[in-house]
Amino acid sequence: MRVETERMYLYPLSDEEIRLVIEKESDPEMKQAYTEMLEGSLSNPDKRIWYAIWNMELKDEPETIVGDFCFKGFGDDGVIEIGYGLKEEYRHHGYMTEAVKAITEWALSQDGVKQVEAETDAENLASQKVLFRTGFIRNGKIGEEGPRFVYGCKEGMKKYTNGH
Repeated sequence: MRVETERMYLYPLSDEEIRLVIEKESDPEMKQAYTEMLEGSLSNPDKRIWYAIWNMELKDEPETIVGDFCFKGFGDDGVIEIGYGLKEEYRHHGYMTEAVKAITEWALSQDGVKQVEAETDAENLASQKVLFRTGFIRNGKIGEEGPRFVYGCKEGMKKYTNGH
């Protein structure tokens, strides 16, 4: 399984690779998030791609990982949420915008996926810019991490632009 963009390969890690990421992670919050992703992958083997960590690897520099992302599970309602992070030295090159656009379009082409959402810290303007550039709009809700966004597909636009 691999999604290709102009400059990157996007692919899910195996359970063993996720275990290695968890072992190497020093940030307790990220370690917990990665652990939850692994638990989701193990608990849902037939839908593990919706729980796994996905790497963002440069095409012209094999094995150079610029960041990662995840889908935060697969709900019965067909709504999936994305989360993402970029290594500091690769910021401001458009990699995350490129990846978010590609994974959102890919996800919406998969069976059962009806909508893609995201949530970002209210202070994280760079993340919000990525969402706006890729076609997400605020849906008027505030989640645990901050404002929530929905990909601006026709259904989402009708639902969330009226009165928000």
